[in-house]
Formats: sequence, structure tokens, C-alpha cells
Amino acid sequence: MQTPSGFLLIDKPAGMTSFGVVARVRRQLSEQAGKKVKVGHTGTLDPFATGLMIIVVGDYCKRAAEFSKLDKSYEATACLGAISTTGDPEGEIMSVPGPEPTRDRIEAVLPQFTGVIQQTPPIYSAIKIDGKRAYKLAREGKQIDMPRRTITVYSLQLTNYAYPQMQFTCHVSSGTYIRTLTQDIATALGTTGYTLQLRRTQVGKWSIANAISPEAISFDSLIVL
Repeated sequence: MQTPSGFLLIDKPAGMTSFGVVARVRRQLSEQAGKKVKVGHTGTLDPFATGLMIIVVGDYCKRAAEFSKLDKSYEATACLGAISTTGDPEGEIMSVPGPEPTRDRIEAVLPQFTGVIQQTPPIYSAIKIDGKRAYKLAREGKQIDMPRRTITVYSLQLTNYAYPQMQFTCHVSSGTYIRTLTQDIATALGTTGYTLQLRRTQVGKWSIANAISPEAISFDSLIVL
């Protein structure tokens, strides 16, 4: 009997790696099928982040690129007045005294980061440099020259602000790093910042509202286009 193919909408919890999600899906589906099932992801989420991951199963693994190229939406919380070596809560964090931006100042700066812009990805990322993951080179203490890339920010909206925390939502093109976006916004405000919380809410037309937890996986949950 042929193993069913399709994709799953998974709500990744904080603390789990994207590869951990793939491993759990593979293990559970393989146990249900009684044989090894091919499983892959269509774009990683940092361990501290939560939210929507599209996991491809069986023959749909060949279509992973279709999903990875889709636009994405996020809810993010930035912590201003501090820096992190990784740009998120998992790095070494240091307070950096500086100005406390007003809400009006933030609202005035955000339009600079909408539309087509340039971005330098963080060194702690899964991007390959000379065949090796950038985060592995960073952990080895290697000097890394990260190439700048062109991304598109379709929308960027401040949703709440109580210094030092700044909450915003954004709809961005594939390949956008929210950790970098946070740092660049903080720099434009004359201060520092890192991404404290991050939740992916949408990938293309697929919403987190229709996602399931990794524990609830079954072949009945597969979506087929």
C-alpha cells in the first residue's frame, strides 16, 4: 500500500528546533504506517520562535520549494535598549543605555522599512557560507561576511508599545529575517534591540488558525492540493 502524501500545518512550540519538528512528524507517521515515511520542512523557524510550519510528506517533499517561496506574516516583540549576540533571547544579552524612543518616533521610522529594502542576515542563521551553515561557523568563532539580500516588507505595523518592549506585525517576502529587521529598526531609532518573541501566523494563504500541534499528527491531517 502506498504511503499517503500531502502536507501538514504545524504550530511549532517554543524551544523546539525545526528539525526536531520534522523528526517528530517522521517518527509518528512512520509508526502509524509501519514503515519509514519521507518528511521535510519548507522553511525553518528559530527555536525560540513559535507558529506555522508547513511540513511536506511523501511525494510532496518534491514540492517543498513551492511553499518555501511563499510570503510570510509574523507577530513580533522587540526589546529595545539591549543587544543579544544571536539577536534573540538565546544569546548573551547586554543592556545598552540609550534614548527611550517615543511612540510617535517609532511610527515615523517604520515606513523606512516597508517596500523593497536591503537586509544583512544574522550570522546565527541557517544560510550556507562556502558549504557550511553560518551559525556553525559563528559558534566556531569564525569571521563571517554575510551577503546582503533584497527583501520586500509588504506591511509593518506597530501594535503595542511600553518601553522597552515594542510589539509589531509584519507581512514579508520569503527570506526575510525578523531578527535583523528588529535590529535595523532599533538602529534607526538611535538605540539597540533584539527580538524577544516571534510567532509566524501565515505562510502564503495558509493560516496558523488551521494548524495543529506536533502531538496531534496523523495521516488524516494531511492536506492535498
